[in-house]
Amino acid sequence: MEAKKTKNKMNVSHSRYQKLCLLAYIRTMMACFACYCIFFMVFPRYEVQGNNRFIIYLNGTQVGTTDDLAKIDLLYMEARREIASQESEPVFIEVPKLTYVGEEVIMESVDADEAIIERMKEILSGSRVETMEHAYSVKVNGTVVNLHSAEEVRRMLQDAVNVYDTGNHFTVELVKDDSRELGVLTARIVSAEEAEESTDEVFLTAGVAAALGENETVDIVQEKQGFEAYDYGINSMEFSEPIEVVEAYLPVGEIMPEEQAGNLLTQKQEMQQIYTVQSGDTLSEISLTVGLPLDEIIALNDELENENTVIRVNQELIITVPEPELSVVWTETARYEEGYDLPIEYIYNDSWYTNQSVTRQQPSAGYHEAAVMVTRRNDSELHRETLYEEILFDPVAKVIEIGTIIPPSYIKPISGGRLTSSFGRRNAPTAGASTNHKGVDWATPVGTAVCASSAGTVVRAGWGSGYGYVVYINHPNGTQTRYGHLSKIYVSVGQYVNQGDLIAASGNTGRSTGPHLHFEILVNGVQVNPFSYL
Repeated sequence: MEAKKTKNKMNVSHSRYQKLCLLAYIRTMMACFACYCIFFMVFPRYEVQGNNRFIIYLNGTQVGTTDDLAKIDLLYMEARREIASQESEPVFIEVPKLTYVGEEVIMESVDADEAIIERMKEILSGSRVETMEHAYSVKVNGTVVNLHSAEEVRRMLQDAVNVYDTGNHFTVELVKDDSRELGVLTARIVSAEEAEESTDEVFLTAGVAAALGENETVDIVQEKQGFEAYDYGINSMEFSEPIEVVEAYLPVGEIMPEEQAGNLLTQKQEMQQIYTVQSGDTLSEISLTVGLPLDEIIALNDELENENTVIRVNQELIITVPEPELSVVWTETARYEEGYDLPIEYIYNDSWYTNQSVTRQQPSAGYHEAAVMVTRRNDSELHRETLYEEILFDPVAKVIEIGTIIPPSYIKPISGGRLTSSFGRRNAPTAGASTNHKGVDWATPVGTAVCASSAGTVVRAGWGSGYGYVVYINHPNGTQTRYGHLSKIYVSVGQYVNQGDLIAASGNTGRSTGPHLHFEILVNGVQVNPFSYL
């Protein structure tokens, strides 16, 4: 009975608890409904407006946020201005990368302008370029030197002039280059008289004219004759290359000392030039003329195999000549007493070859006194003109008769082959063979094609004793080529062949130690070294 009463009490208590929970739920729902009415019925609904805050980055680093896109550039310019205002010299900063990212937020919060500017200044200060200074850049050809001042530029160029103008009669001026739109200067060399021209004009106007009076005349000085008619010394000077001088702001490390800059422009550098082969030139003579070792000339020109390579008239050879970037061209009038030779006179013979010549008259030097105008580029003479002379001894010119026909050339008569015996002294390869080899031998398989080394007429084609089967060819200039130890002959006596025509097949006939071709060149009936002609 007691248990039943207890159970009833518990049921009543549980029912009351359920009622309380239901009541709490109803109150909560009413509170939520009330909030809904307050916030969603009273206030308007939020709508998407787009980006309203911008995150600013300078060189990839965040420097702050702003709600005004137009402010970003203004804040950056202010940071640059404040940095520049703290320096006496121009400030150069690496090109910055200024970016931003927009975002949309409900509760907007941005940084103060002053804070953004300070963070920008920190980043910009770290991007400063090396200290820059006002300077002058001088460009000659492709070489540029930088100096502190225009006066240093002028002194450097004046030093280049003074090497030749030992009397200091010429001066360098920096003037505006009228051919350029920008403020580019150039350099010119003027005489001392030109430099003082304006002063002289004032003096002539105010002094001489006033002293003489308007109606007075000046006696005309009679013209000088002979050697006295010329003013001796340097007549003119100019730079041979265009010179550009431009103002600039440059890093301190790029500005050179005056002496170093001058040396860079005026010291001789190796420069490639073209030499055109003249009639009568040899490689050794060209080497002496241009002052360049023969092996260097050969190394610079792929077509030259060695010092014996045949060169042609008008052939262009690459040579290196030491030349400075900046040169001075100057003209001087001088009076000389000297011996001199007349140019060689040539008599051209159209029936002779160009390697044939005869001296018809021996030269004799003359002696004269002359006023001469000489034009030089630095120390090298470019041109000489005799203005006046008095001959003390008449010269006699050398007269040479020379041929005009280009002599035949010679080619190797076989393709390939291994050189086994050169021209001249040797050990006899077999009993009875000569120890004075009169040609060259190339080892080659029997049947190798043998071609005419030069055009000519076949004068022998057959057996030649120790030479086995041979072919002799006479050439128009009087030379002869011989081909020995042949296995087959394809030409006959009296036949004319062109250079490179097939004439025979190599073999191993006659007095021979193995398959090879024996080849000779004869000049005036005497065997010569073929390698001097091939």
